[in-house]
Amino acid sequence: MSATQKVDDFLSKLDHPMKAEMEAVRDIIVKANPKIEEDVKWGGPSFAYKEEMATLNPRVKDYVPVIFHKGSLFDDDSGLLEAGPKGRAYAKFRSMDDIEANRATLEKLVNDWVKMMDE
Repeated sequence: MSATQKVDDFLSKLDHPMKAEMEAVRDIIVKANPKIEEDVKWGGPSFAYKEEMATLNPRVKDYVPVIFHKGSLFDDDSGLLEAGPKGRAYAKFRSMDDIEANRATLEKLVNDWVKMMDE
């Protein structure tokens, strides 16, 4: 089974009040750059290129959290990322409107990650 199929299966079985929003965030991340790979790790869909980039946390029910594992590496002046412990950063999406409003920023973060990993 491919990693993408594992994520498809995980999401198809997921009972979550923001499942559609989670799927929308996943779609933006994987389509932002063809180098991004996905799998299920740490209890949710995870995304990587050369190193682990981010994971969606389905245990949170009132928004879709995207945990950027090395978020401190990003130069984000958009205000989307909130600093977390151990160099992590969090993006929190509370609605489809919120996701669409931040689509370009999320795509930029993904592409910035690929660029950093290629340098």
